[in-house]
Amino acid sequence: MLLLDLMRQGLWVATVISLPILGVALVVGLAIGLLQALTSVQEMTLTFVPKIAAIAGVFWLSMGFMADTLVAYFRDMIAPAIAGG
Repeated sequence: MLLLDLMRQGLWVATVISLPILGVALVVGLAIGLLQALTSVQEMTLTFVPKIAAIAGVFWLSMGFMADTLVAYFRDMIAPAIAGG
């Protein structure tokens, strides 16, 4: 049962950590897709470069949150399981 709880919590932590990046990728992708549909410009780099830049910026801004979340998961769930408590 402990292993299932660790895995469930680990999947939840992975979901929470990935939400900012995936959310920004979704919003930027939709905005660029709308822009391309309105202007009939079908340039491949137009979709790739802004999305990568937005993802890199959000990753840089949310690195502290991601690290804190992972450290808290390790401290509260993994370390006690390893120590036997």
